[in-house]
Amino acid sequence: MTAPREALASLWRSTGLPQEALRFADLTGTEPVFPSSFAVGTAAQASIAAAALAACEVGHLRGAARQRVAVDMAHAATECTAWFAIDGKVPDLWDPFSGLYRCADGWVRVHANFRHHRDGALELLGLDPATATRAQADAAMLRWKARDFEDASARAGLVATALRTFAEWDASPQGQAIAAQPLVNIERLGDAPVLALPPLEPDQRPLEGVKVLDLTRILAGPVGGRMLAAYGADVMLVNSPHLPNIDAIADTSRGKRSCHVDLRTARGREDFEALLAQAHVVIQGYRPGGLDGLGYGPGDLARRRPGLVSLWLSAYGPQGPWHDRRGFDSLVQTAMGFNHAEGEAAGSGPKALPMQVLDEASGALIAAMASALLHRQQREGGSWLARVSLAQTAHWLRSLGRVRDGLAAKPPSRDPWVEHADSGFGRLSGIAHSAHLAATPARWLRPSERPGTSPPHW
Repeated sequence: MTAPREALASLWRSTGLPQEALRFADLTGTEPVFPSSFAVGTAAQASIAAAALAACEVGHLRGAARQRVAVDMAHAATECTAWFAIDGKVPDLWDPFSGLYRCADGWVRVHANFRHHRDGALELLGLDPATATRAQADAAMLRWKARDFEDASARAGLVATALRTFAEWDASPQGQAIAAQPLVNIERLGDAPVLALPPLEPDQRPLEGVKVLDLTRILAGPVGGRMLAAYGADVMLVNSPHLPNIDAIADTSRGKRSCHVDLRTARGREDFEALLAQAHVVIQGYRPGGLDGLGYGPGDLARRRPGLVSLWLSAYGPQGPWHDRRGFDSLVQTAMGFNHAEGEAAGSGPKALPMQVLDEASGALIAAMASALLHRQQREGGSWLARVSLAQTAHWLRSLGRVRDGLAAKPPSRDPWVEHADSGFGRLSGIAHSAHLAATPARWLRPSERPGTSPPHW
């Protein structure tokens, strides 16, 4: 099993930031912290530490002294469980039709948290979404072969994956494409002047004055934007008024403003381009090709705002036959072999990891790369793009090795790290950020607000 400092160093190499910054990281705690045969605690701790250290390097470039960053493994892993409550009630985040299904030759996982995905999957099974039960869906799935349902779902724009072993994933064309890529794909999109950031005052957090457009809806992208807000960035969550959101938006919106912009309308495009004209960073997590089709792909954004740093998130990366497939953490775990391997270690059937660690670590990696490319932009100019994917993060998690007797671990109490605040959704209880910055503590100054609360301007 990879030691936490080695795991952090492996992520840090992807940032291209100065190696001496690693001396300012204090990592405490050991595996296992949550019941898993995988190093989920190490992944949480290392990725969050990388995000915080990278933000501090931007601060150092702006004239601040380097500061120590401390991350405890149990706290980081607990943060990555994404636990929260509204007015004392913990919402049920999973639709009854989401989960693993037996089929004719194995297993399939279906993601049904969005109604159009749930209804589409039920219709594919020959069921009426208005009257179907989970028992009927279980019975209907038995008539399908796993990869036939996976392929049919992909053709229909739905989200389902067949369960694979590590060996089956490694032999697949997409598995080979992921293995051949770096953890993060970085591209310079063109020449541009430095978008100079002002020097920091002694008590300012490292990303104060950085404007971030957060065009994300599910978990990884919103987590990345929330981390940037904790380090001082002015983060504007941009939602479309016609698209649904998940309940976790109450938690992942801490520290952000939230506006509505409809890019299908002339007014919406005008509002978005006015926001873009002052932005330093854009995070994008919609389905592959979604923004490109509206004329806002990475190259389009860089032409409109030279010097922009863009973070593009996908499920399966920019290369390989699945590059345009939609996906979520639970599905990537299933497709890539984690559910099979975890179940095998437990002596049971397929078993999910104890948290959506691919989402959470990818979110932290988005935050780290946003700071890393800001740092590069401040030194070299240019417009920059980093592509992060759940599958590339999963490949890194697997490289960390396995935890002996990890499934016997008992989760730590979350109580020491729960914080409470009023929000636009009610009284919000959530996990405090686990990266402790010695000089300018990370914190969320804005309460989370409902989509459309803020006007679409800085």
